[in-house]
Amino acid sequence: MLRFNENNEIIREDEYRAVLVGLQRERQEDISYSMAELKGLAEAANVEVLGQMVQNLERPNTATLIGKGKVEELTQLVQNMEADTVIFNDELTGMQLRNLEDAVGVRVIDRTILILDIFAARASSREGKLQVELAQLQYRMPRLTGFGKSLSRLGGGIGTRGPGEKKLETDRRHIEKRMLDIKAELSQIKNTRSVQRARREKNQVPVVALVGYTNSGKSALMNRILAKTEKNEEERKVVFEKNMLFATLDVQQRSVVLDSNHQFILIDTVGFVSKLPHSLVNAFKATLEEVTYADLLIHVVDSSYENHDFHIDVTDQVLSEIGAGNKEKILAFNKIDLVDSAVVVPRPGTENIFISAREDINIDRLLDMIRSKIFSDEVSACLLIPYSRGDLSSYLCEKAEVSVMDYRENGTYFEVRLKEADYQRLKEYEV
Repeated sequence: MLRFNENNEIIREDEYRAVLVGLQRERQEDISYSMAELKGLAEAANVEVLGQMVQNLERPNTATLIGKGKVEELTQLVQNMEADTVIFNDELTGMQLRNLEDAVGVRVIDRTILILDIFAARASSREGKLQVELAQLQYRMPRLTGFGKSLSRLGGGIGTRGPGEKKLETDRRHIEKRMLDIKAELSQIKNTRSVQRARREKNQVPVVALVGYTNSGKSALMNRILAKTEKNEEERKVVFEKNMLFATLDVQQRSVVLDSNHQFILIDTVGFVSKLPHSLVNAFKATLEEVTYADLLIHVVDSSYENHDFHIDVTDQVLSEIGAGNKEKILAFNKIDLVDSAVVVPRPGTENIFISAREDINIDRLLDMIRSKIFSDEVSACLLIPYSRGDLSSYLCEKAEVSVMDYRENGTYFEVRLKEADYQRLKEYEV
């Protein structure tokens, strides 16, 4: 979790003891699941959760979010439990952060800071680190007054416009400049990705993207698909997988070649979570953009989780926000080996499949579904390729699904399924 010193630098500590706080508004859905998820997020950030408090309130308190009496109760609870951190389930304003820290006497953070910290700890690529830093700065900018009294001290000397300038204004200028630098660098990375995407489109290589809630098993499914399609284990490029929240932040791309010679690009994306900070969605838009260009989405769902319908709804909401809500998709209920499939109700209006990436259940069937969807424009043909055009024969063997190949007097005879564009190019050799 994040702390900042008087020089506006991040201080990272190893262990925290925290109390969780939630606000249950009237006419709002029950937040018990959201609080349970907050506990999981806290534990993912190496925080020991000592207890939690939920207040039922018609409308939030503008000064402290929760009521005055609850603030006093929270202060007593923190002292009795010897907690050093309070984590709120709702996003706090700078004023609320300052008022709560003054009242409770310990560090106060919210769900957004917690998620941003987990992302900061897990990001490994240059792009991922830049995206997380941008999201952190976008979150901090309007809340500078709430991040401790050190930010209001006077600044001066080299790098400031005068000895009377407040450190708060200096911080704001530094943050604005840093945000511009990050956006410029991310723009360069985005341009590089656009070139790669254009090359794929020119080669007519379709793209399949794995999407879903965090820890639903997307990376495990990618590794299972790679294990089934890559014959050479030494060249197999597995992706990192672990039973933890946000194990994968950076987009992973792998080329998949099926037994039928069909080739596509498989993309593993960052997992979603409820109340995903808008600053994080905006920062990761360049990465999530790959989803909007995909030909097919595989929406991976943790079917073993009791409230997996909530996970589906959250993922669908984020997909709509990034412009991928109407993409063709397959709903893959993963981890079916851990639950009775009879209690998992398929979603109407989309294709469903029950799978287990760990136990290799229905993965071949999933690959068949992918093939039928992204290669649906293929046609069957009988071709006689002259021996003088060995390049075309080699192309068919590599790129088409060959069912019959026979060496005849006038050339090589093929019975194949191939792309419509290839068929039009080779139509003169049809027999």
